[in-house]
Amino acid sequence: MAGTKKMSMIQLTVLVAVNMMGSGIIMLPANMAQVGAISLLSWLVTAVGSMAIAYGFAQAGLLNQRTGGMAAYAEDAYGKSGYFLTFFLYFLSLAIGNVAIAISAVGYLAAFFPAMSATPIATCISVIGLIWLTTLANLGGPRITGRIGSITVWGVIIPVAGLSIIGWFWFKGATFSAAWNPQGLSLFKGIDSSIALTLWAFLGMESAAQNSDAVENPKRDVPMACMLGTLGAAVVYVLSTTVIQGIVPNKELAESTGPFALAYSQMFSPAVGNVIRALAILACLGSLLGWQFTISQTAKTAAEDRLFPTFFAKVNNMSAPVAGMIVMGIVQTLLAFSTISPSLSKQFSVLVNLAVVTNVIPYIISLSALMIMMKRANVPLPTYRLNTFVVVVAMLYSTYAIYASGKDAVLGATIVMALTFLIYGFLAPRFPSPVAAQPARG
Repeated sequence: MAGTKKMSMIQLTVLVAVNMMGSGIIMLPANMAQVGAISLLSWLVTAVGSMAIAYGFAQAGLLNQRTGGMAAYAEDAYGKSGYFLTFFLYFLSLAIGNVAIAISAVGYLAAFFPAMSATPIATCISVIGLIWLTTLANLGGPRITGRIGSITVWGVIIPVAGLSIIGWFWFKGATFSAAWNPQGLSLFKGIDSSIALTLWAFLGMESAAQNSDAVENPKRDVPMACMLGTLGAAVVYVLSTTVIQGIVPNKELAESTGPFALAYSQMFSPAVGNVIRALAILACLGSLLGWQFTISQTAKTAAEDRLFPTFFAKVNNMSAPVAGMIVMGIVQTLLAFSTISPSLSKQFSVLVNLAVVTNVIPYIISLSALMIMMKRANVPLPTYRLNTFVVVVAMLYSTYAIYASGKDAVLGATIVMALTFLIYGFLAPRFPSPVAAQPARG
């Protein structure tokens, strides 16, 4: 009887797709239009790479079901130092990503309240305001946050998935052709220019394997749901960003702060555009609320494992880790100040590139641990070979994504990595060394 409450593979697939399709897509058409429709080719590369990453995490999740996700996988190969490096970089990438989501929300809000993005300083203040609004809203604890997030995510999914189906009635081949390559880029340059942006929309696939205990047959259902959910999100992403390039002229799309609202305005009326804009704002705020909670919970877990200061583990009577939330609000405020830019779209790109690099380094570290996990579990040789091949594809794609994110993002992530090791040097004495100390000679 217990099994009747479990999820089917279809339900888990939908969950995976919905998890990924948060607010990542909401500003992308405007950023991709700055490169041209040639940037759509990067979706194909990213879809293959993302499916390989999702498959790798699904397999790792079946072999290692300890709490900690990617960090726990990394620990199997690299000990506590690997755990901390993976956890801390991923943790920071979430904080950076939150500021990018807040920028998306400001972009859509600016149509109703133009003063919010009238100047770079006004934009920055608006972003910081949203960060603190969602931080304070989380003080109500996990139950309220979960309820809000499960509703608001549809504010993105309905307009984006809807556009990918009905938008073709308004699609014009001439508009799409004019948008194909306005900058005259080479094929590879066109793909490189948007890899970080397209991968940004897939971030969150690593959470799929965390639901392995909720399905009937995890060995079969988890890998399939990861692959199909990622593929489903990819189809919606590709269709929606392709059709929008054939509806809205490239120059207008590139300068837009609310691309999906603009498309619906042109298809129907400004009133419909405003409804879509309001839905997108709700979705961004709901997504921001959820990620703020995820960050504070991640810090709480780390504090309980003695990898973070103990105040991150303290909770109020609603189970909300208040002190940790306030510290992370300050960190995100500093990030918002550091990326002030004349263009909202430019600021978004800077943050996305940095978030992608700090996210995919943990991907590479944790996926590389799958080989030792499989050896310890004595998986059959054909399974070992298949998984190794897919994971190598995933890691090579992740390495390419780091390269495509640009020098500034790589420099920023390298500095963050250096500081991560600096911090771990002080934490290392808390944990037994993986190598027994040898007596000194002589």
